[in-house]
Amino acid sequence: MAGGYSLSAGGITIANQAVTLTWVNPIASPNLDLSFRRFWINQSNNMTAVNLRWQLNTQVTAFPTVVNQAPNKLAIADSASLITGNTTGAAGTCGINASLENAGAKTIIYADSFNTTNGALLVLTPEEIIEMAAGAASGLGMHLPVAPGTLTGWVFGCVWTED
Repeated sequence: MAGGYSLSAGGITIANQAVTLTWVNPIASPNLDLSFRRFWINQSNNMTAVNLRWQLNTQVTAFPTVVNQAPNKLAIADSASLITGNTTGAAGTCGINASLENAGAKTIIYADSFNTTNGALLVLTPEEIIEMAAGAASGLGMHLPVAPGTLTGWVFGCVWTED
């Protein structure tokens, strides 16, 4: 049975660089695939309106170095996610707020911009759901390609199911 999970953070201070905010890498051996359904990002510490680019991208080794953050279940009855929190970005792990992007090639699969006073919310329709296959050897990151002017007060996350 598929479960739903979220990886999110609030009130985060991010590094003064282009930064991966969320990172999820499917498990290495074929098993359940990850179907990403929702992404959000906003900034709560600056009332000045600033337009900022963001993107979703896949990345192959070397993966970002992230802060260990375990996913949360969306339903109490769900089992724990196959994905666990870790700092390495390796297969079967997830994390937030990269301190180092490393040299893995990023392939942009969605690019957009948002106004920091409004935030961004991407809810994918069934035809658009981003599927990451187990054993694919790449992860999915929500990324700011340019360092923002304000580094404090960031809120962001993603939701997926394991199918």
